[in-house]
Amino acid sequence: MGSLRTPRGMWIEEGLRALAAGGPDAVRVEALAKALGVTKGGFYGYFTDRGALLTAMLDTWERESTDEVFARIEREGGDARAKIRLAGQLTLSERLLPIDLAVREWARRDDDVAERLRRVDNQRMDLLREMIGVYCPDPDEVEARSLLAFCAAIGSHFLAADHPGGRTRREVVARAADVVLSPMDAAPGPATPAPPGTPLGRRP
Repeated sequence: MGSLRTPRGMWIEEGLRALAAGGPDAVRVEALAKALGVTKGGFYGYFTDRGALLTAMLDTWERESTDEVFARIEREGGDARAKIRLAGQLTLSERLLPIDLAVREWARRDDDVAERLRRVDNQRMDLLREMIGVYCPDPDEVEARSLLAFCAAIGSHFLAADHPGGRTRREVVARAADVVLSPMDAAPGPATPAPPGTPLGRRP
């Protein structure tokens, strides 16, 4: 009986782990085979070359970041604000966030990856516009709030500044989310701190 082949998905998953940890240069067939405990020969039963693996990895990231996130939002329902908070929680999960940040860095050096990232971000912005538009009738306000929500979610991971008064980054991001998601005619009250690891101020 011949030896079992390593499933295609395991090569993609290991590639995504390598990407998140060290960028695209860390995605090497030999290194992936070693991490999986197999020889690299099986790799070529699924992929013509390393470039094909990178494409499959991006396909997986894009599907999980858009189709799967949006499908879960629809399944769980809730009002517009609840859907935005769930989208943030899923997008910035422990699995997707490191990959997302690595893709953003990769996109600075690769036009094809940059175009892929633009497509994903446009879908995310479309969701924000749709949800914020439910309670905010001004198109300019919708666009501004959508941008602020996105920048707070992603940009907070690149910001090195401290917050005065003993405020934590988590508390400030939670407050920012309350401001962005508040009705136009109502000032947000004190923010309820979100549990660790929950982005966009998702509350229990």
